[in-house]
Amino acid sequence: MALILGIDPGSRITGYGIVSASGTRQEYITSGCIRTASSSTLPDRLAEIFAGVSSIILEFSPEEFAIEQIFMARSAQSALKLGHARGVAIVAGVNAGLPVFEYEARKVKQAVVGTGAASKDQVQHMVQVLLGLKASPQSDAADALAIALTHAQTRHNLGKLGGLSPRSFSRGRIKEVDQ
Repeated sequence: MALILGIDPGSRITGYGIVSASGTRQEYITSGCIRTASSSTLPDRLAEIFAGVSSIILEFSPEEFAIEQIFMARSAQSALKLGHARGVAIVAGVNAGLPVFEYEARKVKQAVVGTGAASKDQVQHMVQVLLGLKASPQSDAADALAIALTHAQTRHNLGKLGGLSPRSFSRGRIKEVDQ
């Protein structure tokens, strides 16, 4: 059984979700959002994201860390801010010794909903259904849970290929396993 932390990075709201995965079975552990003060400077918001992700890792002790890859934002400034938020979240995971796995947004939607063009509402609904939740999680938390579910599905499928482990899968690609 693996405890997987999924992160949906954002400079104002960073969603997180933790699932326990064993084979094809996933169980909801927790989810939520790290909300930064909108009046703070970017460096202060990045410090809040780092502290928040570090605190979640310390409290729940996940074994693996999955995060959404950067996508083309509406503006270069938005993309840079997202990249910074992503970076501090990854550093929090790496500092805790967690292996980091990255997934494209379209791949996450494909894995959870069945189409890479799914809407946020569809992702929220499917996360609720797949994890048997009584209510739909907040949008950013649902995205983070979807990322964790995608990683759980990927690690299970790699195991079925034989000879591969989650550590043989890095940044969305299978790498050779040391023999």
